Amino acid sequence: MTNPMNLAELPHRGRSNLLEGYLHGDVNVSLIFFNGEPGSGPKLHRHPYAEVFIMVEGKATFTVGDATVEAVADQILIAQPNQPHKFVNAGDGRLRITSIHNGPRFIQEELED
Repeated sequence: MTNPMNLAELPHRGRSNLLEGYLHGDVNVSLIFFNGEPGSGPKLHRHPYAEVFIMVEGKATFTVGDATVEAVADQILIAQPNQPHKFVNAGDGRLRITSIHNGPRFIQEELED
């Protein structure tokens, strides 16, 4: 067991804090903690593993494969391995999402500029 970590102390990229499992022992998952303003979100991309999105706060429009769906706090979405996906904060306040990557390292292929 390790000591508790604060989100703010994790490495960050853009509007997200990142936890890659391999940096914390034999941990086979990685997490992204997204916290963004209206209109923010990642561009279309995919991973060779599944990604599970847990809506914590706000409203988002997700594109997963050919589908576009709205999601709100307390809902969960899943992008299957190699399935293109993205989301955007579609609300008027903060969007907070925790995403679980089924792997010890982030592997991501960008599909949009």
